[in-house]
Amino acid sequence: MRKKVLGKGLGALIPEIEPSEPAPMEIDIDRISPNPEQPRFKLDEKGLEELTNSVRENGILQPVLVRPAGEGYQMVAGERRLLAAQRAGLLKIPAVVRDVPDNKVLLLALIENIQREQLNPIEEAQAYQRLIEHLQTTQELVAGHLGKERSTVANAPRLLRIPPPVKLLVAEGRLSPGHARALLASDAGSAEMARIAQRMVDQGWSVRDAERWAKVRARRKPAPAPQDPNIVAAADRLRLLFGTKVEIVLNRRAGGAGFIRIHFYSDQDLDRVYSKLTEKQR
Repeated sequence: MRKKVLGKGLGALIPEIEPSEPAPMEIDIDRISPNPEQPRFKLDEKGLEELTNSVRENGILQPVLVRPAGEGYQMVAGERRLLAAQRAGLLKIPAVVRDVPDNKVLLLALIENIQREQLNPIEEAQAYQRLIEHLQTTQELVAGHLGKERSTVANAPRLLRIPPPVKLLVAEGRLSPGHARALLASDAGSAEMARIAQRMVDQGWSVRDAERWAKVRARRKPAPAPQDPNIVAAADRLRLLFGTKVEIVLNRRAGGAGFIRIHFYSDQDLDRVYSKLTEKQR
């Protein structure tokens, strides 16, 4: 089946600002302020230097997207092109000026970066998560808008559960998302994940090696007791309600007492879950 192109999804996401694209104009670079919603937190210096060299030779071939901001403009999409133009010594840059509302700035920045595949796996995971939260929609709809497989959008945010030292290894390309998923499958603690991740890098483990380690480690754990199907069904309903992993844990020795554990993976995720819990009290 032919993969969807992102342009079609973009129109579905922001139809009210799509129809007629303004003509590009030359704008002074020093009049453009950065995008505070920029999803990328780490720039590839080598790639940026290559782009800078290309700009010196050929100029900017595709305009950046900006919106009016005070007496100047604010970057919406095209941060790398702007940086490359600055490094190349250009004073002006071709830009399309569009009145983008505040609640669409993040969407356009994320979509452009995902489309151009300029995000590392951790940034991409954060982008998917922020899109889901921003649109208050499902993984399926986000995947459809972006022309991605649903499994890609569903699996990527799991990377946000790995500890910071492992995230850095993945962001730097020293460890693949497959290695990280194997670590998560092992259910190891944060300290052990970080230690094994570094060993994977140092010893050049393949993803298959990582998966074998995870399976061996999992065998050391006692098999869990069979769950009550009613409890499983209740946990599934709560998972759908909150859009995140929910566990119902019973203590049989305490006469059926227990607790409900609701997982969240970022400050924004916590805010979203909290809003769900308290929305009927407002």
